[in-house]
Amino acid sequence: QVHLVESGGGLVQPGGSLRLSCAASESIFSFNAMAWYRQAPGKQRELVARITSGGSGDYADFVKGRFTISRDNAENAVSLQMNSLKPEDTAVYYCNADRFLYAGIRRTYWGQGTQVTVSS
Repeated sequence: QVHLVESGGGLVQPGGSLRLSCAASESIFSFNAMAWYRQAPGKQRELVARITSGGSGDYADFVKGRFTISRDNAENAVSLQMNSLKPEDTAVYYCNADRFLYAGIRRTYWGQGTQVTVSS
């Protein structure tokens, strides 16, 4: 079974920065794509950023220019650098990984999440 473990969450003031990391039990290159999602209280889970095995990144409009997703090969992980944080960024952030198998079968894996709180 694939395991994803998030870390780096915590409390930060508005305008501050935080770096999240997602450590995978397998090579990150064995996944077609990895992504960060978040879910705030009372809201649905939403996509924050996605990165392919080739290194192409994609971002939600509400984080574009503030967040950066990247791969850390040495740590076998995918990171999310969050800058200029806003109170509305407060949420549980989840790591996600997709793997496409034979016959177009898709396998999706999730981490347990890490809490990010942006408050004065």
